[in-house]
Amino acid sequence: MEHLPLSDIPMLVSSVNFLLRDKEFDNLDDICSFYEVERAEMDRLLATQGYVYNEQQNRVI
Repeated sequence: MEHLPLSDIPMLVSSVNFLLRDKEFDNLDDICSFYEVERAEMDRLLATQGYVYNEQQNRVI
């Protein structure tokens, strides 16, 4: 994946969960670092549609 679909939140959630599920990255911080997205910005984008990263489940819910 070249970039994250930051303007399409449902697709962003799907992409992040895919990357985590397939063990491409260990956690959301690693994804943010690789794609050069500030973690605070990622959290803000996810929250605009009621999503949040759950560290225990290691997925966006």
